[in-house]
Amino acid sequence: MRILTLATLYPNPSKPNFGIFVARQTEKLASLPDIDVTVINPVSLPPFPLSRLQRFRYAAQLSGDSGAPADKGGPPVHRIAFQSMPGMAARNNAASIARAVIPLAKKLHARQPFDLIDAEFFYPDGPATALLAKELGIPYTIKARGADVHYWGAQPASLKQMLPAADGAAALLAVSEALAQDMAALGMERDKIHVHYTGCDQERFRPDAEHSIAPPFADGTPYAITVGALIPRKNPHLIIEALKAVPGLHHIFAGDGEERERLEKQAVDLGLAERVHFLGSVAHDALPGLLADAKMLVLPSQSEGLANAWVEALACGTPIVISEAGGARELVRDPLAGRIVNQTPEAIAAAMQELLAQPSDPEAVRKTVAKFTWERNAEELRAIFASAIG
Repeated sequence: MRILTLATLYPNPSKPNFGIFVARQTEKLASLPDIDVTVINPVSLPPFPLSRLQRFRYAAQLSGDSGAPADKGGPPVHRIAFQSMPGMAARNNAASIARAVIPLAKKLHARQPFDLIDAEFFYPDGPATALLAKELGIPYTIKARGADVHYWGAQPASLKQMLPAADGAAALLAVSEALAQDMAALGMERDKIHVHYTGCDQERFRPDAEHSIAPPFADGTPYAITVGALIPRKNPHLIIEALKAVPGLHHIFAGDGEERERLEKQAVDLGLAERVHFLGSVAHDALPGLLADAKMLVLPSQSEGLANAWVEALACGTPIVISEAGGARELVRDPLAGRIVNQTPEAIAAAMQELLAQPSDPEAVRKTVAKFTWERNAEELRAIFASAIG
C-alpha cells in the first residue's frame, strides 16, 4: 500500500516536539514491509509583514518549496508553506492548505500513484484532504485526536467543512471511544469510526529510565509533573492552587505556552515559587527520566482525546491525576493507575495526598498500559487502511 499522509501536526526543525506522536505513528507504519508512506507537512505562514516575525522564519524559508524530502531515517517528509490569515483560520485554512499542496501531491502521484490519503488531524487537515483526494481520485481517512473535534467542532465555520469531509471519508479514526462518541454527537456516522489507541515506546518509557536532564532541585526531593502546553484548556492554574495543600511536594511544568507568565506570578503570589518549577519546552527524549522519578503526573484538562502524556507516565510506572476528559476511564481502570478527579484545586490536592500516602508499585502501574505499543498501533492502522482501500 502506498499512503500519502497529510499532517499539519508534525515536528519540524523550528518545533521539534510538535506532533511528535504523529511522527512516531507514521515512522512505525512506514517500517512495515508492505507499506510505503510519504508525508506532506503543511506549515502555516501569515502574509507580509507578519511573515517577517522571528517565529515564522522557518515557514518563510519554505515558501515556494519544491517538495524535496526533508527528513532522513524515516518516511520522506515534504514540508510546504501555506498562507494562513490571522483570525480567519476557521474559514480559510483547509482551502489554503489544499491550494498549496495539490501541485506537489499531483507530481508525486504521477510519479508513483498513492492508494490512500491519511489526514492526521480533523481540522484543517480533514477538509483539506477531502479536496486533495477529489483531485487525485483516491479514497481518504481522517483521524481525530481531541482538540480538533472539541474546539473546531464547536465553531460553525469549521464544523460546516468537517461534516462533509467526514461523510466522504472511507474511514474515520478516533484516539478513544469517548472521542468517537463525541464525533457521533456532532453528526458523524458512528459505524464508520474506528477507535485507534495511541502507541508508546515501551523501551524508552519505563520505571528505570535515567535522567538526561537534572531536576531543578536536590536529588530525592518528591515532585509531581505536568507535561504539555501551558494553555487555558489544560487548567495548569488549578495544580498550583492545589499544591498549597500538599506541603513538601514540588511541581515541574515540562512545557511552555501563553499561560506561563500568569502561572509564574500565581506561584509567587501563593508563596510557592520555590516549589513550582518551569522547565519550558523539554525534548521528548528527556521525558522518560523526568516521568519515572515523579510521584505522579497531574493533568486536569478541560478536554482531551486520550493524552499521550498519560500513557507515557503510566509506562514509566508513574500514576496519573487527571480529569474526567476524553478517554480517561478507558485508561484509568484500576486505582493503582491513579485518580480521575473534578476540576477543582481541592479534588486535585486530595488525589495527590492519597497517591503520596499509598504509592503504587511501578511495575504494576506499567502493566496497565502494556497494550499501548507502536507495533500494535501500526498493525491496526494497516488493517484500517487496507479496508478503506479495499
